[in-house]
Amino acid sequence: MPVLVHKSLRHHRIISASSFFLLSASFALFLLVALSLPIIKDIYLFTLEATLDPNLPSTNIGTQLRFGVWGVCVNSALNIPTLLHNTGECIGPQLGYSIPVEYLNLLGVSTSLVNALLKGLEILLVLHPVAAGLSLLTLLQALFLGHHGISICALIMALLTAIVSSVTLAADIALVIVARSKVKDLTIAQFGVNFGNGVWMVAAAVALIWITVVFLSARACYCLGVRKHGQESTENDEDRY
Repeated sequence: MPVLVHKSLRHHRIISASSFFLLSASFALFLLVALSLPIIKDIYLFTLEATLDPNLPSTNIGTQLRFGVWGVCVNSALNIPTLLHNTGECIGPQLGYSIPVEYLNLLGVSTSLVNALLKGLEILLVLHPVAAGLSLLTLLQALFLGHHGISICALIMALLTAIVSSVTLAADIALVIVARSKVKDLTIAQFGVNFGNGVWMVAAAVALIWITVVFLSARACYCLGVRKHGQESTENDEDRY
């Protein structure tokens, strides 16, 4: 009997360890994106960049806006951001922000376009921290999957986290798609809207969360090889006869 109980608990430990690893990775990704530019300048959601004539000399006039959850940074052709060098004139961090009109005039971007993007970012400002908080709560519950009641609560929390994070990812993608459609109407200059690394980080976190849902479902529903102690003991007793 001790061997049978140990074998059953081993299934729980494997699922608990796997869920904890997946949730830790997803929480780290959500947290980094929630603290994106200008808090962490290397992480941003999308860029709005003016296409320059290659025959014209480069200047220090801002040609790129990089949008994060808490602010925006302006860079020029002479100050292109890199992985280790992401300086630039940034606005924020602050809860809700606006871009000075002089920046928009230099770029030739209409204020109506930028205001529409900023309204979309206000929604993301809420969703990203919420997704990070929910993944943290699920992560803490994954430490106690040996208790069946907690495993059910962890599964429910994981499902909620997966849904919220999926909505967050959809909002990120929709914001970029809407921005791309709106820049086509601009005639002052040519602009490009590109996904930032923050969107891909959210996509990876969402995938990890849904995989965790499968693991937690196996524990809570006693499926995919995970069985009750009594069921496993009965089957082994039947094999003896």
